[in-house]
Amino acid sequence: MSIVLIGFLVLFVGIAVTRIDSPLKEHSTTIRIIGALIVAGGLFVASLVQVEPGMVGVQKLFGKVDNKTLESGLNIINPLKEVVMFDIRTQNYTMSLVTDEGSKLGDDAIRVLSADGLEVVIDLTVLFRVLPTEAPNILKNIGADYVNTIVRPICRTKIRDNAVYYEAVSLYSLKRDEFQSKIFAAIEKNFQERGLVLEQLLVRNITLPESVKASIESKINAEQDAQKMTFVLQKEKQEAERKRVEAQGIADYQTILSTGLSDKQLQYEMIKAIATSPNAKLIILDTKKNIPLMIDGK
Repeated sequence: MSIVLIGFLVLFVGIAVTRIDSPLKEHSTTIRIIGALIVAGGLFVASLVQVEPGMVGVQKLFGKVDNKTLESGLNIINPLKEVVMFDIRTQNYTMSLVTDEGSKLGDDAIRVLSADGLEVVIDLTVLFRVLPTEAPNILKNIGADYVNTIVRPICRTKIRDNAVYYEAVSLYSLKRDEFQSKIFAAIEKNFQERGLVLEQLLVRNITLPESVKASIESKINAEQDAQKMTFVLQKEKQEAERKRVEAQGIADYQTILSTGLSDKQLQYEMIKAIATSPNAKLIILDTKKNIPLMIDGK
């Protein structure tokens, strides 16, 4: 619109010089024509609006919002209207404990009280987008800064409202998926009422109090020690079973020897033992008494 104002200024000068004695009086017509051309050119340029891909434009004139949106590409509009651009692509809003990771600088994590009265710190990322047809209503009812007006406070409130039904350890482990599903449903409903679509909700991290962390670690260590002891006991039991079987085998062998061997078998076993000895020996059998006599060869 600045070009239009310049054109009107030139046009005014062209009209003014015709009424005063000035060297420019003879060029007043030319000045007026130039001024008119500048005004026309400025109005033409102001009537052209380019909307980038993934955006829609919402027109407003003197506070009144047009319900029809401008699609991506080149659009011709009333030059007096102002166009507010809305991003309809997927957007993300992160609230994190890490100072430079979230959408706001500093610690922006959500601190909630669990059912057992402990403070739990939650990092969250919200993926959402604007419904193109609802952009005019968002501008009228919420404003262009809908992220800080709607997205941030709704997410933080719904997380706190639902966290009070869970114990801290359950939020961290067993009930994490259930908790995420509940807050997704609650936030999705509020977003739909305001022209936003919730695509995904990511509970990125849940930080427990140090006392709870220490208790969990102690429990894990105790469980690991119990598993280790169970393994040792099983191993000892198996070793005891092996020895029992071995002892039973020896006992059975001795029973067989004491009850079932004949004199000839005993003589055979004795000769076998002497023959396998590393020392050289001479064996003479007493045929009368059937007793072997050993003579050391050394």
